[in-house]
Amino acid sequence: MGKVAELDVRTLEPFERHAKIFEVWDSLEVGDQIQLTNDHDPRPLHYQFMMEYEGEFEWESEERSLREWVATIRKVGLPKSVSSDTP
Repeated sequence: MGKVAELDVRTLEPFERHAKIFEVWDSLEVGDQIQLTNDHDPRPLHYQFMMEYEGEFEWESEERSLREWVATIRKVGLPKSVSSDTP
């Protein structure tokens, strides 16, 4: 198992959250993961990952309390543009 980047976005302004999440995501290697804590169901973020990172991640999320959702997002593949460039 790779490194785990713990990221609690509840302290960030809503308009800053996705940018920070994708900044951390882009810094990860295959096998690494983000443990993301949010104050609501991160379903819209999951849909965005499905559209932009198809085949590159695994997603698990759970509601721990009314204002605490935790999603574990594991990087399992490289972007298609990178993986198709290698012989």
